[in-house]
Amino acid sequence: MALVTPLSENHDKEVQELADFFNETLGFCPNSVLTMQIRPAIAKAFIHLNKAVMDNQESLTAELKRLVGYLTSHVTGCQYCKAHTILAAKRYGASEQRLKNIWNYKNSSLYTEREKAAFDFAIAASTIPNGVDQHIEQNLKKHFTEGEVVELLGVISLFGFLNRWNDSMATTLEQGAIQAGSKYLHENHWAVEKHK
Repeated sequence: MALVTPLSENHDKEVQELADFFNETLGFCPNSVLTMQIRPAIAKAFIHLNKAVMDNQESLTAELKRLVGYLTSHVTGCQYCKAHTILAAKRYGASEQRLKNIWNYKNSSLYTEREKAAFDFAIAASTIPNGVDQHIEQNLKKHFTEGEVVELLGVISLFGFLNRWNDSMATTLEQGAIQAGSKYLHENHWAVEKHK
């Protein structure tokens, strides 16, 4: 059961207009944002940050960013964010095969060396203590510009915030996210758990 009850989507007109961004990404406004709007300034700041982080400035794709978000969320154990990121990756073009094999990326031809460098970075940056070492740094610089590294770390950091927010709040999962988690993540021991 959620720690705090989310407010309705139409509670705050400005938050509602900003939150239209999530209709493209997920098909609905997440309960995490509906909870944040209890303090509208937090919801508005979060949505602006989310939009800035997910804006693709160079050659990064929306799919890649959502897969990076998924790996970050998996490392920290957030079931809520794992379901959201896998759903968003699917909506942004990830094939079912890529979604179902994301944890075998190191040995899979489904992912490019560039994507693998981003995934290694996501996992290392999400661990405690931080696991980004010289090898990961060099491989990252081989495939990405400095601006793209900033974008990738923006995604990792954004989901670090969301992982803590949603796990601590026990944010209720939406039906679309539950369906995506059940379909694509069951082999990775995904479950709704406290997000009921």
